[in-house]
Amino acid sequence: MAEDESTIQQGDRAGETRARILDAALNEFAALGMAGARTERIAAAAGVNKALIYYYFDSKDKLYEAALELSACRIRDSSMAVFLGDGTPGERILRTAIRHFDRILGQQEFQSMLQQEMIRLHKGESDAMSIVIKRVFAPVMSMFQALVREGITSGELVDVDWLQMHLSALGANVFYFLSSPIWARVLPIDPLSVEVLAKRRTELVRYLGQTIFIDRNHGAELAAKVLAESPMPEIPGGRLVIGRKE
Repeated sequence: MAEDESTIQQGDRAGETRARILDAALNEFAALGMAGARTERIAAAAGVNKALIYYYFDSKDKLYEAALELSACRIRDSSMAVFLGDGTPGERILRTAIRHFDRILGQQEFQSMLQQEMIRLHKGESDAMSIVIKRVFAPVMSMFQALVREGITSGELVDVDWLQMHLSALGANVFYFLSSPIWARVLPIDPLSVEVLAKRRTELVRYLGQTIFIDRNHGAELAAKVLAESPMPEIPGGRLVIGRKE
């Protein structure tokens, strides 16, 4: 019995060590990219010997893929929690949209690695994007499609193409953040300041409340409810900083 307990304890310690390495790797890869990341810094941040990285992950490439998968799974679980939560289909779509906006605000690691992988995929340097597609995009889009169909069938949502609704609800968020350098030059605003982000976040939900629901009053009421129940994440320094560290 004691031997079994010792084996379990060793397994727990190994799992904790592996988790620390992955968290440190996620921060390093998100900040500096695959090329700029250093296993020495990852080991130091995780409080382990560098040799343990290769013991658990074999190579820097496999460590990167494991860190990307960890981040992707966290995003998937967060998204699924909304899809499977309480509320009408329309309400859950509103919550999905605002959760997506907040994820860009508060989970920069995934956004950074996703952008890096898009570039690497375009250059033919990596197929790690398949991990994100399998873990996040495929299940999330499938659930969104089912949610839209449920809302249309129940008579709550307008009868439009589910993919267009998906692009309108989530694609607008991506476009806003990617285009923030342009907004800063075209409009008299700082697009990444807390005040402006808070307004865009509010208008996102209010807009969807007026466009995807058959009954606009119902949509407006749900939009107000979702906003009231979804406080904006704190942004240190009063301004969102996007991009990799040099």
